[in-house]
Amino acid sequence: MSIKRIQTGPRMSQAVVHNKTVYLAGQVAAGATVAIQTREILAAIDALLKEADTDKSRLLTTTIWLTDMATFAEMNGVWQSWVAPGETPARATVQSAHLASAEFKIEIAVIAAQP
Repeated sequence: MSIKRIQTGPRMSQAVVHNKTVYLAGQVAAGATVAIQTREILAAIDALLKEADTDKSRLLTTTIWLTDMATFAEMNGVWQSWVAPGETPARATVQSAHLASAEFKIEIAVIAAQP
């Protein structure tokens, strides 16, 4: 089986496709609130999934890291309006004291299937 790498850089690829499974790197975004960052991240996920010939209705699993669990409901409000009804992935949400930069309040990584 071949491996396809999407938006490859010197340290990482934003997505890797193998055996009809799409693995996205953790996505982050700048913004004043968790809601703003979540919207930006989900838009980036949509774009990467499209580039990998799939979409959010084919999500298998999602991991969400929050720097503050007090923002869980705020993130969930954005998540629930984005995720495909009836096609929700397995999901874990955890608190992480630090992400790659202090400006990031949330990071999301997903794995999806191709049709």
